[in-house]
Amino acid sequence: MKQTALIPHLFRNEYRKIVSVLCKLFGIEHIEIAEDIVSDTFLLASELWGLKGLPENPTAWLYIVAKNKTKDYLKRNSLFAQNISREIRYNAASSEDIEIDLSIKNINDSQLAMIFVVCHPCNPAEAQIGLALNLLCGFGVDEIANAFLTNKNVIYKRLQRAKEKLRTEKIEIEAPTVSEIDSRLSSVLMVLYLLFNEGYYSSSQDTTLRKDICLEAMRLAQLLIENEQTNQPFANALLSLMCFQSSRFDARHTQSGETILYQDQDTGLWNQELITKGEYFLNQASQGNKISKYHLEAGIAYWHTIKADTKEKWGNILQLYNRLLLIEYSPIAALNRTYALAKANGKKEAIIEAEKIKLTDNHLYHSLLGELYTDFDNTMAIAHFQNALGLAKSTADKVLISNKILECREKLNS
Repeated sequence: MKQTALIPHLFRNEYRKIVSVLCKLFGIEHIEIAEDIVSDTFLLASELWGLKGLPENPTAWLYIVAKNKTKDYLKRNSLFAQNISREIRYNAASSEDIEIDLSIKNINDSQLAMIFVVCHPCNPAEAQIGLALNLLCGFGVDEIANAFLTNKNVIYKRLQRAKEKLRTEKIEIEAPTVSEIDSRLSSVLMVLYLLFNEGYYSSSQDTTLRKDICLEAMRLAQLLIENEQTNQPFANALLSLMCFQSSRFDARHTQSGETILYQDQDTGLWNQELITKGEYFLNQASQGNKISKYHLEAGIAYWHTIKADTKEKWGNILQLYNRLLLIEYSPIAALNRTYALAKANGKKEAIIEAEKIKLTDNHLYHSLLGELYTDFDNTMAIAHFQNALGLAKSTADKVLISNKILECREKLNS
């Protein structure tokens, strides 16, 4: 890998690991110091590697420099060294004796601890997602602003408020206890679920960014699976859902960014390795005696990896949606159910159910009704597609809906 590509690659993969270890070492009140040390390490790498070439082991170089910079900081700031985490005060006679453990085990343990801190319910879900992207995934303020389709000042202030809230609440960065896992794993899974959706359903036109967000959510879910205490059925079900959904990522858009509807996707672009992984984690999830929304959504996503357009397929999807709505009702899930209902029982029944939902200010509602009315009543289809066009925000959605209007008009004129 060339140097110009290596440093961004290492930044995305190693920055978050070193920050997690240093945050755990320093405590939540000193997050910025940890971030500054790691940022300085990468800045030095960019400068020196450009002049002297790449070291034999770039990753090891980063870890050594980060360790040395941390020790140098502690030497220069003895007051800081005396007041940071108990782990440092009790385990080291002086800053020179401090062991900065960047072993794989401690990195994984530190990242797991950070997941539970970042997903602490003292912050609202939107702030938790932003912190996850920043501290757990290594995304910068500009990237997060792009993902949320807002300006970087808004994101910067949101992150600062969220970090300050963690300080105020004096949240400890430590391995979660069994009771903490029992009480908070569900909220952690929800943040990872929302994080994945931020990438998968994002209106951002940056396909690479959206895919990176999905992959980061999957990586964090994998960390939960790899830990014995958090390797629970709900976590496996969530990772299964992520695998199934991301398996079709490359088939959802054209190279120019236009949306490709499910029925028109090229199955050759579906990632069979991810589908196989999704099946494995879904089997692991079945070991429990409770069914979560992640189980049901993973089941729905599984059936969508089977291209055959059969009554059995859509009947199974319909039944899974029925169970999902009983567990946790969502208007969007109810809307998606009506598409399965149309495939299983016909458009007439689906239209009746869809119109009961009354999501009249949502472009997805009108887009679906446009689809259901197509060939059944093309005039009504056009009316709904026009409503959808007026409500749609992304360029990709607008292009898709405009094409649907043209198709319906052609059918009316033929």
